[in-house]
Amino acid sequence: MKLRKRKPHFEFSKQERSGIFFLLLIIVLLQLGYVTFKSFPANIDGDGLSTDSIIQLQITALKKKALRKGVDTLYPFNPNFITDYKGYRLGMSVAEIDRLLAFRSKNDYVSSSKEFQEVTGISDSLLGIIAPYFKFPEWTKTDKAVSDAVRKGTTVRTAVEIIDLNKATLEELKSVQGIGEKLSERILKFRNRLGGFMVEEQLYDVYGLEAQVAERALKRFKVLQRPDIEKININSASVAELVKLVYIRYAVAQEIVAYRETNGGIRSFDELDYIPDFPFDKIDRIALYLSL
Repeated sequence: MKLRKRKPHFEFSKQERSGIFFLLLIIVLLQLGYVTFKSFPANIDGDGLSTDSIIQLQITALKKKALRKGVDTLYPFNPNFITDYKGYRLGMSVAEIDRLLAFRSKNDYVSSSKEFQEVTGISDSLLGIIAPYFKFPEWTKTDKAVSDAVRKGTTVRTAVEIIDLNKATLEELKSVQGIGEKLSERILKFRNRLGGFMVEEQLYDVYGLEAQVAERALKRFKVLQRPDIEKININSASVAELVKLVYIRYAVAQEIVAYRETNGGIRSFDELDYIPDFPFDKIDRIALYLSL
């Protein structure tokens, strides 16, 4: 008895196979068409160009906001001691920074926002942004005659006799209400350790001298003649040499040496802000005793 050959359930005819092939081909073509369509911009006409312009304006605004944010995080500073890095961060051009450095190289100081603009040539808009952070030395707030005397190192005649803070004696210091024997000795000792006061604000750094008493003293004492000091090179000085500067403690001096060895040197005084426990709030006067 012959067995009957059974027909497979999934066997397709030639016509059916052709239909399935074309169906799959259509599906693939549709997928390719969808992907291609999505890759093209939504708008390629005039409206599309307008949309791109708006987006570009938004990007520009965000960039300006980011730059402004960098300025907003600043703290009050003396614009006489702006470094290349800080000037760049503030938005100043190389030429504007160079003008200020050239002015300072003559041992001249700006004493107002207007004078700063005259020296550097910065725009009114930039001045409006950074001027609120300017903090000028105390002597720039006195009358013009005293300011000129401070800058030129000459004597000035006023209703109250102005005495050079770097030549004041123990008895002269004691004549100020609130300064007795002990504080007078401490001021002289501090002055000797510094090698002389460079700016009046350093009087506030004397331990135990209250701010109101220092203000009272500065009505009579000014830095009329700066001392001739040898600056400490922060990139080559040893720990022992760094601690000679009264503002730098031993642990901080060690951190400075470690930082410059790790980073291949210190290129800007602004980098000192990265040193743990460095008294960066006093950088304006500390920088007067340092060199790079």
